[in-house]
Amino acid sequence: MTASMARSEPAREPVRALERIAFLLERDGAPTYRVRAFRTAAAVLTGLTGSEITERVTNGSLEALKGIGPKTAAVIREAWAGDVPTYLERLETEARTTPLVAGEAGTGLRALLRGDCHLHSDWSDGGSPIEEMGRAAQEVGHEWAVLTDHSPRLTVARGLSPERLREQLAAVADLNARWAPFRLLTGIECDILDDGSLDQEPDLLDQLDVVVVSVHSKLRMDADAMTRRMVAAVSNPRADVLGHCTGRLVTGRGRPESRFDADAVFEACAAAGTAVEINSRPERLDPPRRLLRRAVAAGALFSVDTDAHAPGQLDWQVIGCARAEECAVPAERVVTTWPVDRLLEWTRAKRAGELP
Repeated sequence: MTASMARSEPAREPVRALERIAFLLERDGAPTYRVRAFRTAAAVLTGLTGSEITERVTNGSLEALKGIGPKTAAVIREAWAGDVPTYLERLETEARTTPLVAGEAGTGLRALLRGDCHLHSDWSDGGSPIEEMGRAAQEVGHEWAVLTDHSPRLTVARGLSPERLREQLAAVADLNARWAPFRLLTGIECDILDDGSLDQEPDLLDQLDVVVVSVHSKLRMDADAMTRRMVAAVSNPRADVLGHCTGRLVTGRGRPESRFDADAVFEACAAAGTAVEINSRPERLDPPRRLLRRAVAAGALFSVDTDAHAPGQLDWQVIGCARAEECAVPAERVVTTWPVDRLLEWTRAKRAGELP
């Protein structure tokens, strides 16, 4: 957004300002209710014509619209007048002066990334529609991104039944028809069940572009059993990425790492061509550095992902990039640096058992 907003499409400028504020709040981990206020106001404005907005700005009736309060109305009025809203300007300044990582850490690898293999929408436990997540992925510079809503067993996250996942595939196809050259790939974050099997119909998994597999239950399982469980999952030809492998949480009340034989799991990943996720969420930072270095030594592939549940969280990828650089992860082994054709060749070869 420029210092003086153009008047050529005035009905759009307040929407852009509101959406950018929401993005920056999400990036900074602000409470959901604060973000929702700005995204709701943007949605309300999107349903109005330019003349309707002008009338309400001039007669002071913006706040009469359900979903627009004093703070969002102030943003709308300033943006409509061609100015950068004061609140937006403050957030932009804070983003510049308090970067997500120190100095230039992660910026080299981040510049090489072409996509993100792990993001959620409001079809499961994300906070935004698929279209908003896809548009945000384009705006942060990606050529592709993978939609990976949860699988059926994770009911607390509104995991997708086979029927809902099929509906989602159709919705993604409709979006891709008008988004080229950007491509939103189909995927899932599939629960690893207790015996290492995957929580979705095998034939349906075969239709997806990318499958992330993660442990979400019985995280304190005995180490030997957890090792067998994870090795079975990452060795499955339908598994492409091992998500947040230890399941730890490092903020708030926290959660300890699951116990398993990391060398056995990472060697199985390397043998099967399954990528180890470098999860960029600030509360996860998974795997820990000591395990990330062991995954490098094992020869595994990697996927630097955000696990984004809101558009602004897509900016978190540089956090994972910084950890990857610190642990000497070779850029050529990071699948999120690959063009989409190479990425899909890899996952299709895995399904067919044709990896070298």
